[in-house]
Amino acid sequence: VSMGVLTCMKYLMFIFNVLVFAGGTCLAGMGVWVAVDPAGFKDIVAARAVLSAGAWLLLAVGIALSLLGFLGCCGALRRSRPLLLL
Repeated sequence: VSMGVLTCMKYLMFIFNVLVFAGGTCLAGMGVWVAVDPAGFKDIVAARAVLSAGAWLLLAVGIALSLLGFLGCCGALRRSRPLLLL
């Protein structure tokens, strides 16, 4: 396998993991917004307890995706197989 192909794969994995990190950050931000914003969603969330739990679940999933995306970026740049497998 040529060096150019490996370099291309490295940067493609980095870009994919940046997208996962950005998506996780957006999910976490939306989870915080729904859970904390008293003016926007609090009336809807107060009416149904399931939506309140969903906001916290959205926050947890967003944080997990952000962490995995960050570790994936580090693994792609360092060519660390354990970080990429995580």
